Amino acid sequence: MSVRELVVLGTASQVPTRHRNHNGYLLRWDGEGILFDPGEGTQRQMLRAGVAAHDINRICVTHFHGDHALGLAGVIQRINLDRVPHPVTAHYPASGQHFFDRLRYATAYRESVELHQAPVAADGVLADTGAYTLDAHRLSHPVESYGYRLTEPDSRRMLPGRLAEHGIAGPDVGLLRRTGELRGVTLDAVSERRRGQRFAFVMDTRLCDGVYALAEGCDMLVIESTFLDEDERLATDHGHLTAGQAGRVAREAGVRHLVLTHFSQRYTEPDLFEAQARAAGFEGQLTVAQDLIRVPVPTRHH
Repeated sequence: MSVRELVVLGTASQVPTRHRNHNGYLLRWDGEGILFDPGEGTQRQMLRAGVAAHDINRICVTHFHGDHALGLAGVIQRINLDRVPHPVTAHYPASGQHFFDRLRYATAYRESVELHQAPVAADGVLADTGAYTLDAHRLSHPVESYGYRLTEPDSRRMLPGRLAEHGIAGPDVGLLRRTGELRGVTLDAVSERRRGQRFAFVMDTRLCDGVYALAEGCDMLVIESTFLDEDERLATDHGHLTAGQAGRVAREAGVRHLVLTHFSQRYTEPDLFEAQARAAGFEGQLTVAQDLIRVPVPTRHH
């Protein structure tokens, strides 16, 4: 069975706490795994969460601050130690190539895995696998930062009742799907559009056009909410969002499931983040992320 879920490995901003590790998020998308922002300690969190190096097909780093990237060295070495049988592709801001190189070769080890480096230099499509398109948008942070968005292609859902009305069955269904018309019956007459799922990952940033472009129409939006609303000026100064700002983005973008994460150690009441996102008008599903939880991507619209 296909699985689409977010495995949360860490949720802390800047420094780990007793209950929150540095960042780390694995998106399971059918048979593929995309690891976002592996901070320090990610390898151990993977073990605790039941995530193996073999589960990683792609690594996406938003920017090169330590809480989002220091785990790269361990994760890359683990991929090689475990002899992952498939190539792994790494995306990260091109301006941080020297940081990636240092982390990739931080210590001596034997390379056994094909690791493709695919740095991000501008907004646009990074990969089109047929199963999904991965693209990036520039964010607003003191260092160059990009958010990532995964979009599944739209498809068609055949309607059995309409097919029966037109006497179309068996191999003719596949023929109609491929050709678009059969004996005067169009594909539109016996099917409906099935919207592809959309997932976005937005880390350290102020409000900017890239945030909204990434969030638009998402089934799941994973977004930083480092500060509470009363510290909005501090958030803006340091290039971050508040819980209320994240909630407004999700509301305006039509997000179905909002996942708040990347919390400052100054706060001890996680429920306040949800309360402020709700006060901003977001009414969809909402998760205040905790380390090691799994959050299913909402089922497809029919």
